Amino acid sequence: MQAVDAVIRRRLHSEVVLVRQVAEYIIQSGGKRLRPALVLLAAGALGYRGTRQHELAAVIEFIHTATLLHDDVVDESNLRRGRETANALFGNAASVLVGDFLYSRAFQMMVEVDDMRIMRVLSDATNIIAEGEVLQLMNCHDTNVDEVRYLQVIRYKTAKLFEAAAQLGAIIGGGSRKIEQGMADYGMHLGTAFQLIDDVLDYSGAEVETGKHLGDDLAEGKPTLPLIYVMQHGTPEQASCVREAIKNGGENDFQAVLAAIHATGALEHARRCAQAEASLARAALEELPASTYKDSLLELCLFAVARSF
Repeated sequence: MQAVDAVIRRRLHSEVVLVRQVAEYIIQSGGKRLRPALVLLAAGALGYRGTRQHELAAVIEFIHTATLLHDDVVDESNLRRGRETANALFGNAASVLVGDFLYSRAFQMMVEVDDMRIMRVLSDATNIIAEGEVLQLMNCHDTNVDEVRYLQVIRYKTAKLFEAAAQLGAIIGGGSRKIEQGMADYGMHLGTAFQLIDDVLDYSGAEVETGKHLGDDLAEGKPTLPLIYVMQHGTPEQASCVREAIKNGGENDFQAVLAAIHATGALEHARRCAQAEASLARAALEELPASTYKDSLLELCLFAVARSF
């Protein structure tokens, strides 16, 4: 990871001062670096000992960071990881444009790797992530969103980059197509579990740990799984309360919605779904030979569902 951070710092260079300021601010704001770690672990699990994984891990982090910059503008967020968002600090225009810089820098780095399969995986993933962002936008304030539509957004918006990261490690590690598909499946299920827990923490986490305001998703009218569960399984009064909050971006209704979520066991349901995804992720690694790298990949499955931040 130190080698990846060195690549990130070198590749962030721009003659434009504001580009450097915004990019460095968001990159250094304390992210978990899970996605680049997947590239390193997947490559290591297949015996790769070169240096290409450092460049590809940095590409993954740049794509992820670009999505964060754009997300926070779209969501009008002012807090991420316990710090002011870049758009709150530098303005929306700077955040969007520096996000574009990070996307284009990532594509420059992809081309330098000079591997058509790698470029296809990354370009497809970037396109699908953008579709996921639009799907989420369409779902906002829509009380008819069900679990199927909700999971589609997660698969596109969040899990796809996890999938690409794990698949890239398998590609440069020279894994068979079967192992490569297993790694891709692992990343997809891990990313899904990770996002499900993110949505649980929006109604149960400690703000000092999550680095975001509780109820942000509700304020934005996002119908996440805990809310969908209440609408489908709560009393008519509980379901109506949640529907009104989603329609109106009901930050003021947060306590009533929270009470309905706890009363119906919606968070427990979402955690069970996350645990099921983590189990599928573990199963996808069956073909992978034993190693400390594989052990770490398995540990990530536990972390994804047990974390509090």
